Amino acid sequence: MNANKRNVTSYFQTLFSTFSSLPGFAAALNCTSPTPESLFAALETNVFSKKLLRPVKNFSSPVYITIDITVVGLVGVDEKAQTLTSVLWLVLEWDIEGLSWEEKECGSKRVSIPRDKLWIPDIHIAEFMDEDKFPKTPFVYLYNTGHVLDDKPIRVVTSCRLNIYTFPFDIQNCSLTFGSYLHFASDIRLLQGSTAEQILTESRDVLVTNGDWELIGIDVSFSTLALDLGSYSEIEFYVVLRRRPSLYVVNLLIPSCFLITVDLFSFMLPLDSVDRSSFKMTLILGYTVFLLIMNDLLPASGETTPLINVFFSINLALMVASLLETVIIVRIQHIFGKYRPMPRWVSVFVLQYLSAVVCLPRQTISTRSTFFINPSTREQTPSSSSISASRLDHVSDEAPPGKPSSLLEDPALQELRKLSRDLEAIRRQTDEHFQGNRNTQEWRMVGAVIDRLLFGAYILFIVVSFIVIIWIWSWSHAA
Repeated sequence: MNANKRNVTSYFQTLFSTFSSLPGFAAALNCTSPTPESLFAALETNVFSKKLLRPVKNFSSPVYITIDITVVGLVGVDEKAQTLTSVLWLVLEWDIEGLSWEEKECGSKRVSIPRDKLWIPDIHIAEFMDEDKFPKTPFVYLYNTGHVLDDKPIRVVTSCRLNIYTFPFDIQNCSLTFGSYLHFASDIRLLQGSTAEQILTESRDVLVTNGDWELIGIDVSFSTLALDLGSYSEIEFYVVLRRRPSLYVVNLLIPSCFLITVDLFSFMLPLDSVDRSSFKMTLILGYTVFLLIMNDLLPASGETTPLINVFFSINLALMVASLLETVIIVRIQHIFGKYRPMPRWVSVFVLQYLSAVVCLPRQTISTRSTFFINPSTREQTPSSSSISASRLDHVSDEAPPGKPSSLLEDPALQELRKLSRDLEAIRRQTDEHFQGNRNTQEWRMVGAVIDRLLFGAYILFIVVSFIVIIWIWSWSHAA
């Protein structure tokens, strides 16, 4: 009877030793006393010596890793390098199959274990671009149920496909793909810990560094990376960020709108004034200096051109076009008006049709003028004080009929003849002068019509451009 009992006991001991020698298997711990030394001695025998193996009973069973993250800080976004720098709390949880101990027997429900004493999954971020420079955490928690909690902060620089077309009202969606670098899905499978809403709420509560960005959403999805050798289990966290545009609106958009408004009001300056051209040139130089100073605030990316750069280019192009329009009108008035008579088609097309379009009525140009010999006679009637050129024509070198030829030798008559010739020359020069003034006035009217037409086109283009750009920004911001 005793021999049979010894045989049965020996059989069970052999069977127990056989199962204990299986890869990754851990039995219930027996502590000699409720002290840390006793617990660690039991862990050293049953757990620490098998840290090179996955904590499963057989190789066909996968280890289920639960992943949970919390966004602690948004350090920065580099548009040129297309990277996102963030600080995360990464929580990994898994179970060591078969491991357990009694809390009363061993004196503790959980214990901190050095990281290098346990098997740790090789979880990495697929978008990782730089070395993790955050301080390392050397310990993990091990519970009496065999549950392992690995909670550590990490500073990650990840690649992110940034779309800065709608800068500074852009919204970025950056992904963080967690997965095993070596183990296939048959060895390690990833599970989601908290829901996306819980992660977002906790992240907003603990977020301490965000800079220009605001965390507006977090999404979670599962995926499988299939390769020739096998498939990998992955879990993706999508971090949705929105840029705070107030800094860029105050420093970039509002000053640019002020300068373009001043250029718009420069059309009120007289056309024949030299100050108008110099004023517009000063505005262009000031706007160029403004863009050079604010160049550091603008994003630099070779993939897409931000809409705000197009906005600034349009403003600069409008200012240059306004200056060129002023130069052309000045040339029309001061060059063509002096040396070239106005063609008939220009007078009809511009002064009749375009002037009606821009609501600028054609002014009546008078060529009739009266000349006075003595300024004191201006208040007299024209019939008594003015000298008629037709009357001067009757003064000739021949004596009137019925008069003696001796009158030809009269000195007074000779002076009258000389005065007649001088007045005739003055009259002809005066007619030519006022004919030139008429051409000048007509060319000035053409310049005024063109200026009014381009002013209307200037306003229309600015309004349409602003509406389109604001609509694109609003649509993208709402999306």
